[in-house]
Amino acid sequence: MGRGATPVSEPAWVGIDLGTQSVRAIALDDEGRRLTVAASPIRSSRHGDRHEQDPETWWSAVVSVLGEVTSQLPAGVVARAVAVSGTSGTVVPVDPATGRAAGPAVMYDDRRGAHHLDPVQSAGSAVWTRLGYRMQASWALPKLLAMLEEGALASVSAIAHQPDVITSRLAGRRMPSDLSSALKSGADLDTVTWPVGVFDELGLAVERMPQLASAGTRIGEVSHAAALETGLPVGCTIVAGMTDGCAAQIAAGALTPGAWNSVLGTTLVLKGVALERRVDPSGAVYSHRAPFGTGWYPGGASSTGAGAISTWLPGRDLDALTRAFDPASPPPIAYPLVGRGERFPFVSSDAEAVLPGAVDDASMFAAILHGVAFVERLAFDLLGDTGYDISGPVLVTGGGSRNPVWTQLRADMLGRPVHLPEHGEGAAGMAILAAAGVGAGEGAATLDPLATAAARMLRPPRIVPSDTDRHQRLMPVYTRFVDVLEERGWIGPELATSAREPST
Repeated sequence: MGRGATPVSEPAWVGIDLGTQSVRAIALDDEGRRLTVAASPIRSSRHGDRHEQDPETWWSAVVSVLGEVTSQLPAGVVARAVAVSGTSGTVVPVDPATGRAAGPAVMYDDRRGAHHLDPVQSAGSAVWTRLGYRMQASWALPKLLAMLEEGALASVSAIAHQPDVITSRLAGRRMPSDLSSALKSGADLDTVTWPVGVFDELGLAVERMPQLASAGTRIGEVSHAAALETGLPVGCTIVAGMTDGCAAQIAAGALTPGAWNSVLGTTLVLKGVALERRVDPSGAVYSHRAPFGTGWYPGGASSTGAGAISTWLPGRDLDALTRAFDPASPPPIAYPLVGRGERFPFVSSDAEAVLPGAVDDASMFAAILHGVAFVERLAFDLLGDTGYDISGPVLVTGGGSRNPVWTQLRADMLGRPVHLPEHGEGAAGMAILAAAGVGAGEGAATLDPLATAAARMLRPPRIVPSDTDRHQRLMPVYTRFVDVLEERGWIGPELATSAREPST
């Protein structure tokens, strides 16, 4: 190096994931190795169907985790870009100039807008049908009308989605929403615009809504003030992120047509890849637009999941219950729904938990594990019926996937191997997307910058094979499970019939 030459630094790619209970940040190097990670808790306020958070606590948590991450980067490594994921359908009133929060965030599962669902569905029916979905009660657009009705949107307030609050603080100005986060607010994914006519009919001024940016787009740079607070360098590129489910999908490596990521956390979320968008008449399946215009990310989110264990078996020794689990013992039929209403793999506002009666903890534990595995299988049956390719790898992530017994059961129920990737957290997915966004902006010679970044940053997953004998023993139980759902009117005869067919 000559005298006065600037030392060459190695890039770090930073991802931030705004979860329900915590904020996580991670830094990956250019080959996907984890350099450092940090997390900070956040709190919610829940009252009945209402769920709010204070957006200022998000920023405080982001400052904390970024300070920790940046301070632990190896010498000669500099954060080059950052992307942010957030919960899908969370909306925030903000100052129209700065993008700073002007009130509490109304969270993804808040149902205060349920009474606006029919008008929203009617006003935008043509748009929603073209986009392949039906609005749901907890989606953002019905909530925005409820907030307007209640006066929660002051006359000067604009509207933002969860990641926008953080990117705006990082940039020092109001930032656009990524198209993924804006889906449930009614953004037209085909035209990358807001449906003005629909909003006019609903009485919601489109001027309140943020500008839209496709995921992976470079949308700004870290300001001097934010650099002082977070440790990110001034000018660090800000890349438009995606929802938490899409972020986890990227981290898992489910990025080729026919591949699927099944996230078993508090709830069960499936996301896959398709070149073309299909329409599910039931409205349970909807599709995000993939970054860089490379296709679609179809899927859905069930209200079942690992949260059923803490609901129905609170405080139990789960390790002991796992050791006592007998995969050869026929389980009782269960649909371990937490709360009322289901959204995927069927839509029913009246659905409620189906559980065995007076049984011991071991039997209840087995019923929940099997029930969630059955829901996952039914979800794939629905996706196949909708016309999606489900023949590719199934990559499983989320806290529930750390239980080897449950993971094996899921493979056995699906009748196919499942894959355990190295990464599965949304923050890692955002770090990979940040790297892809910079690569695309610098004119990398590739049609799919995300696939290029993922190819060098992700490692091959570990494969858990399916046990054929166990699969054959499980199918009659699964058939009875399907019968129960059809008898209750939760699924129609078409899905029930195809679900009963043996795996091929």
